Amino acid sequence: MTKRRNGVRGIGIALLLIWSLGPVYWALKTSLQTETDARARPAHYLPTNATLQNYGTLLSGDSDIPSQIRRSAVNIVVECGAATIVTVVLATLAAYAFARMRFRGRNVLFYAVLATMAFPAYTTLIPLYRIMSDFSLVNTYTGIVLVYVSGFLPLATWILHNYFASLPDGIEEAGLVDGARRLQVLWHLLLPLARPGIISTALITFLFAWGQFLFPLVLSSDLSTQPLTVVIAALQGRHVVPSTLLNAAGILAIIVPAALALAFNRYIVNGLLAGSTK
Repeated sequence: MTKRRNGVRGIGIALLLIWSLGPVYWALKTSLQTETDARARPAHYLPTNATLQNYGTLLSGDSDIPSQIRRSAVNIVVECGAATIVTVVLATLAAYAFARMRFRGRNVLFYAVLATMAFPAYTTLIPLYRIMSDFSLVNTYTGIVLVYVSGFLPLATWILHNYFASLPDGIEEAGLVDGARRLQVLWHLLLPLARPGIISTALITFLFAWGQFLFPLVLSSDLSTQPLTVVIAALQGRHVVPSTLLNAAGILAIIVPAALALAFNRYIVNGLLAGSTK
């Protein structure tokens, strides 16, 4: 019975991996081929005459398509980085206030913030566009970053609240007795202890921002602010672009979040679990 369960579990894991990683492998294979080899029939399941020409074209080519992709790569890094920094700073202050301070209406306000996570994000798309348009923030970094922050802040606050709430009260009380102010206690005593939670929050926020498509698609119709995820899809519909080049751009878009998730997986898991187990 145990062997049968292990066999079924192994088959399930194998199917899940094929379903998840199959398209990624095919995109990687195609990106390492010439257009002629990629269109060959029957299709090759291993790259024939593998080449890095497509990646070289994207990184150093002078034509319009590589230039657009490089610009969009800069856009996505700026937008995701700025949204992550602002979200983590605001969430840290809010989580500390909700977890460590006592004031009237604290619980009501905290649960009101968390309740916003229950609403589908796309129901706010049109109102957000109207607001951004009224303030002339469409096609700007500021508009996209503000929308990202408004969407990710409740989750980030909840993660950090659990972590701050798990820290011993004696640490903060000792600092206040010694004459330190609350911000000094937060900066010098609590933030070092909450570092895993802050790192995990930053990583989750960055990865969520990197994977956004519909919001930046609506809020940025100009290449000056469109992120890489939007530009790749737009190029396929508006231009005749070699599939090998598009697949190479897709792999480049995957590398950053995949590398972060693999390199900092321990921080993500430990940071999320620490607040519930300490």
